[in-house]
Amino acid sequence: METKPSSSSANFVDQLVCPGDVVLDLSSMTNQTIKLGGGLRQECDAISVMKAGKLRFSKPNKYWVENSQKRYVPHAEDSVLGIVADSRSDNFLVDIKGPAIAFLPVLAFEGGTRRNIPKFEIGTLLYVRVVKANPGMNPELSCTDATGKAAEFGALKDGYMFECTTGLSRRLLSSPTCPVLDALGKKISFEIAVGLNGRVWVKAASPQTTIIVANAIMNSETLSDAQQRIMVEKLLQRIQ
Repeated sequence: METKPSSSSANFVDQLVCPGDVVLDLSSMTNQTIKLGGGLRQECDAISVMKAGKLRFSKPNKYWVENSQKRYVPHAEDSVLGIVADSRSDNFLVDIKGPAIAFLPVLAFEGGTRRNIPKFEIGTLLYVRVVKANPGMNPELSCTDATGKAAEFGALKDGYMFECTTGLSRRLLSSPTCPVLDALGKKISFEIAVGLNGRVWVKAASPQTTIIVANAIMNSETLSDAQQRIMVEKLLQRIQ
């Protein structure tokens, strides 16, 4: 059975919302559990908007407000790109572009034990998952998915990392595939890791191809789907 937004929020999904707008009435929702992402807060039975943007919904039950900003506010289960800032006996300190430094426990790896603690130099780029993000506390990270498996998480070697807005990073992770990534993927091979904190890592066979992919992504934010495909075609002519 297809999962759909609550009827009480259906009129707001994919629409522009402003601070103070009430987009969900929990009193009209029976036996339903929802997850709130960035830009939303609960006041009794009302879910209201905290920042301007577009209300988004993803299956099975998550709502958030999407907008383009450089500042990242951590939320549990976000996948982000972090940079190792320091190492301690029990954890690594990691910069995830949030208001506070995050920490990654040395055992937060698949099969992690005291005998096989990983070693990361300062500046190492990591793809990590936010486990906890409580106000007034440093976010906690992990290099495993919810089942304890490494999955795609871990150190990202070589390649090129650049920063963008959080709105663009969410667009790159959207489904169906973002037009700029779809057009690039049909012509060239490359690896990519996108963090919801507005960081993107790209790795291709040559530095020239890597930079072209990065430029295409950075140039795509203000373009329509058709314009993205045209822009990619023009960039790819440089490596043919």
